[in-house]
Amino acid sequence: MFMKTNTFNKLNGEGLKIAIAQARFNSDITGALARGAVKALKEAGVRDGDIKIFQAPGSFEIPLLCQKLVKTKKYNGIIAIGAVIKGETAHFDYIAKATTDGIMRVMLDYNVPIAFGVITAYNMKQAQARARNDKSNKGYEAGMALLEICNYFKLRND
Repeated sequence: MFMKTNTFNKLNGEGLKIAIAQARFNSDITGALARGAVKALKEAGVRDGDIKIFQAPGSFEIPLLCQKLVKTKKYNGIIAIGAVIKGETAHFDYIAKATTDGIMRVMLDYNVPIAFGVITAYNMKQAQARARNDKSNKGYEAGMALLEICNYFKLRND
């Protein structure tokens, strides 16, 4: 059974080392999402020096980057940050599914928490709304989700 956390204020990031795997494609959006993730981590006590951002060309390459980061055994968890915005072809569907499946596979194969901060949007306006500089920022939410699962494992000594 998962621990119950009603507020993000109870999350403790002290001593955690976190990697952020950020796609460069749609960098205005992914940069804002990454800033949101960093904000969440810092609010919970993760030190600046314990947060490292690594960039992949696009969302499709994030799973491989996550796998390489996990294999270093330097990080307690990873936040995957990307933005897949629908265009006029089916490309959106293939990239979103491959990215999602790849990140999940790495997380389960290596038993390391990876928070999903890859947004999918039908247009730029939707993407921008998910990357605002407030607590509705999906990068911020991914940071909090990672902290919650890291706290869960830390408390359980798993």
